[in-house]
Amino acid sequence: MLKTISGNLYDYPKYYDLVYGSDWKAEFDFLEDCFEKHAAGVVQNLFEPACGTGRLLIRFAQADYAVSGNDLNRQAIDYCNRRLARGGFPPTAVVGDMCDFRCAQPIDAAFNTINSFRHLSTETQAQQHLQCVARALRPGGIYVLGLHLTPTTGQPLTEESWSARRGNLAVLSRMWVTGRDTRRRQEQVGMSFDVYTPTKQFRIEDHCNFRTYTARQMRKLLDRIDEFEITAVYDFGYNTGQPIHIGPETEDVIYVLKKR
Repeated sequence: MLKTISGNLYDYPKYYDLVYGSDWKAEFDFLEDCFEKHAAGVVQNLFEPACGTGRLLIRFAQADYAVSGNDLNRQAIDYCNRRLARGGFPPTAVVGDMCDFRCAQPIDAAFNTINSFRHLSTETQAQQHLQCVARALRPGGIYVLGLHLTPTTGQPLTEESWSARRGNLAVLSRMWVTGRDTRRRQEQVGMSFDVYTPTKQFRIEDHCNFRTYTARQMRKLLDRIDEFEITAVYDFGYNTGQPIHIGPETEDVIYVLKKR
């Protein structure tokens, strides 16, 4: 049985980046397709709220985009900036709140694709976040926002797992729902990293809360942001050739929001 450490998974950016950065190519290609298909004009300046370790920022920097981002976790931001600097790029990630920020110059596109939006615990914070992004974007720019909706028919997903390996390091990540209160719009989630190296094996376990959104609740929120229009919706298949229609059973969604 693995020794278990209680801690914040975001304080372990090396392991987080291995798990969530291993499939970067599908997201990268999808985002580039979104830029070409949905944004007006040339997309050059990118911003990622809740950028974490910069798993996508570094790839876009290597592809000659100007990138920046923010995140509340200092360890993740330090990791992100070190990798940018190693690549010869400006360390442009900052410690900051995703619902209270300003960018130094107008950006062409922003993206947040892996559910970080649901860490915002209130409707006010969610609205402030969307307004911050809208204010940062130039007219015709887009925000690509991905999250899990709570379906109103059928059984929602209660557990997911991922694994990745780099050299002698392997990490198995698991996430499971421990409680859900749709009236209060709260979902309690357990998360763990099982870490394997040649000399040690251990588990890091964490718990966090997500805000829940049905399709109707998310649409009501987006309708309050006058600066945005929903220009397309996709799922986590990352295929811009296959937009989806959101129904009561829909869980995985990626909204493409275009600034008017």
